[in-house]
Amino acid sequence: MADRIEISPQDRVFVLSGAGISAESGFATFRASDGLWSGHRIEDVATPEGWHDDPSLVWRFYSQRRRDAAKAQPNPAHWALADLEAAIGRQGDGDRFFLCTQNVDDLHERAGSQRMIHMHGQLFESRCEDYCGQPVFADRSECLTLEGIARCKCGARIRPHIVWFGEIPLDMDRIQREIDRCTVLLVVGTSGVVYPAANFIHWANQRNRHGKREVRTVYVGPERPANADAFSQIVLGKAGEVIPGLFEVAAL
Repeated sequence: MADRIEISPQDRVFVLSGAGISAESGFATFRASDGLWSGHRIEDVATPEGWHDDPSLVWRFYSQRRRDAAKAQPNPAHWALADLEAAIGRQGDGDRFFLCTQNVDDLHERAGSQRMIHMHGQLFESRCEDYCGQPVFADRSECLTLEGIARCKCGARIRPHIVWFGEIPLDMDRIQREIDRCTVLLVVGTSGVVYPAANFIHWANQRNRHGKREVRTVYVGPERPANADAFSQIVLGKAGEVIPGLFEVAAL
């Protein structure tokens, strides 16, 4: 068991969660080793070009992923991160915790996480393909045919609110601000090869120069990530087994 990490009343915690934490809940994740995602080429179901070529295939793919995500349940790592946020919040400053996830499922929310963003979009939301000004909306429907694809008020098609390869992740300005002021950076279940998230550790380390250690950086996952050398602490193991009990929130 890893040594417990104390969170002082002055600490600000930034958490980045990746595919590994969802995989522990049985939700299939994208792994680039074979270029396939649930039997489909990434180019066909997770790029603007794939949407342009065959929107009905894209919608069938994400409809199946909505079904899969609805069946998955939060695991102990999701609950532990929500508990950490609540414990910090009980000290009177909920602004000291921030969770950024690369995952598109809603497992963090279902465990109770509140102060968070999905940098790659959300599976249970949809939007206009043209960003015409109509707001993103909650959506758990399924679409299996080209004729069934809903239309926006502007006439454009409705697409899943997912950041596909080649698109810009969401809320990057806010992410940068939160990293700039955190004192603890926890990265959970990522490979360290997907950018810009793989750079978050390097952004934090820009403040750890000239012998100063302003940010403690911790990685948790079953395997060492590609950017492992950038972390001050590596804890190998499943997130659901490691994160519960890893943190101790010091009393005021």
